[in-house]
Amino acid sequence: AVLPGPAPADWVQAPLDPAVRAVLVGFDEHFSYAKLCQALRYLLRGGPDCLLVGTNRDHRLPLEGGAGIPGTGCLVKAVETAAQREAFIVGKPNRFMFDCVAGEFQVDPARTIMVGDRLDTDILMGTACGLTTLLTLTGVTALDEVRGHQDSGCPARHSLVPDYYVDSIADLLPALGE
Repeated sequence: AVLPGPAPADWVQAPLDPAVRAVLVGFDEHFSYAKLCQALRYLLRGGPDCLLVGTNRDHRLPLEGGAGIPGTGCLVKAVETAAQREAFIVGKPNRFMFDCVAGEFQVDPARTIMVGDRLDTDILMGTACGLTTLLTLTGVTALDEVRGHQDSGCPARHSLVPDYYVDSIADLLPALGE
């Protein structure tokens, strides 16, 4: 997306595709002010009939050595703020994704384990879907954070506590060989 012309009055004059009925916000390394303007214009034009969908709310993506980069949640929040409305999130921790998979493949929650490295997405989704949960300590979550939720008297925080944890997903390899 490119902003047409030098001034904001020019930016709102660019033609919009009449077939667009939804704005989808996902990971985009080329996210720009121009794209934000375009998303807002579609949402304003379509009103409540134009869907605002986000893939996830991850605020940071972890990298090796403790580094991180902004996650998709930052982009979703930018569009939500501009549009003054909340996106429907189709990814974790929303159960929408699980319901789609479970419906297609007849997944039995009692025989399914959710493995992930984030409490606020992976473990929360597993808990919400009635799955056994396994946290790997290779992502953004430290065991002290789990203990803090576990020791709290808050039921919402307890939903972030995994059933099991491992230091690394590699710790599961011996069990998978049996």
